[in-house]
Amino acid sequence: MKLLTESALNVIKIEQRAIENLSQAINENFVAACQQILKCDGRVIVTGMGKSGHIANKIAATLASTGTPSFYVHPGEASHGDLGMFTKHDVVLALSNSGETSEVVSLLPVLKRLGCFIIAMTGNRNSSLSKNADIHLDASVQEEACPLGLAPTASTTASLVLGDALAVSLLEARGFTAEDFALSHPGGSLGRKLLLTNKDIMHSGDRIPLVPQTATLKQAIIEMSAKGLGMTGVIDDNNTLLGIFTDGDLRRCLDNNILNPEHVITEYMTTNSVCSSDNVLAAETLKIMEDKKINSLFIVNDVNQPTGALNMHDLLKAGVI
Repeated sequence: MKLLTESALNVIKIEQRAIENLSQAINENFVAACQQILKCDGRVIVTGMGKSGHIANKIAATLASTGTPSFYVHPGEASHGDLGMFTKHDVVLALSNSGETSEVVSLLPVLKRLGCFIIAMTGNRNSSLSKNADIHLDASVQEEACPLGLAPTASTTASLVLGDALAVSLLEARGFTAEDFALSHPGGSLGRKLLLTNKDIMHSGDRIPLVPQTATLKQAIIEMSAKGLGMTGVIDDNNTLLGIFTDGDLRRCLDNNILNPEHVITEYMTTNSVCSSDNVLAAETLKIMEDKKINSLFIVNDVNQPTGALNMHDLLKAGVI
């Protein structure tokens, strides 16, 4: 047991040092790489072999999802037709810890003939890849976490972190927003949280629970039960929201023994209720409901007329929660 935990902690320490040493790689070459990508008219094509290939694939995915059009090409497949994906407008980010990976180095003559701008990310600044690239990003590490010094561990971690630094720096330089991010993630929960507005999920039209200010408590309870949102709004002749009556209000009235079904609802409603508008993000409305400890609210327009209603169940069903 002790041997296992000591080994694991040693791996973490070695990889932490590798990340800390990366600060030296954030230099004029890093800035130049970012500037070249920012002015790129094509795509960033990331390539790498073996474990570096897995890291390259992840970097490409991160770049693509944060505003930098990018994709991964396997260097072995590139030599058998996939070089057709490269154009002179592209920037190539090539990963190889040794800088001598044959499948990657063999692409260099063709990439140069095509006119691609080449950024090398290696652990060896004197390697064939780094010397023949337009820019070299130093991802070198003092040692691998593998005690044999064979399995890529600290070196792949360093490359991954350097790739993330590149992607995030580009994101901020582009002014990439949360809404932009959501547009490339419409199928995920994050996309739903960032893109859905109240209007997308609220109950509207005849599904809004409303009664006139002349309605009795009995009529309000019937409306509340029929619409199933745990509340009903009370409106005047101009369709202005005067107040709200909820399941919670009903329980409190029962507890205090102050119910008279024939009394008008205005005697029991809550005024100055919390509302939202239809163009507000559903995620913002969720926070309002959580902060105010309420389960439902009305959506109103600029003159406080109800245009919709929603509750926690609607937010849950829409995947906002």
